[in-house]
Amino acid sequence: MSDVKIKPLADRVVIKPLEAMEKTVSGIIIPDSAKEKPQRGTVVAAGPGTKDDKMEVKVGDVVLYGKYAGTEINIDGQDYLIMKQTDILAIV
Repeated sequence: MSDVKIKPLADRVVIKPLEAMEKTVSGIIIPDSAKEKPQRGTVVAAGPGTKDDKMEVKVGDVVLYGKYAGTEINIDGQDYLIMKQTDILAIV
């Protein structure tokens, strides 16, 4: 697992997006300009939750999130998303 140097507060999580598909199932190579933004990633850090909302996700969970959810951040050259737990749609 990745050693992220960021600790999210309250009910926020840090997610490492999974790579976008390079090629379709039939073998067609997708150019960078046509790749969709991934909507799936791995939780690399999670806050403690709040008194009203306990954390449902934990480090290592693979999750699905909304297309425009979260804020993109870059730490040590690696891209991550930081978002509220409520922006996560499901644990896969």
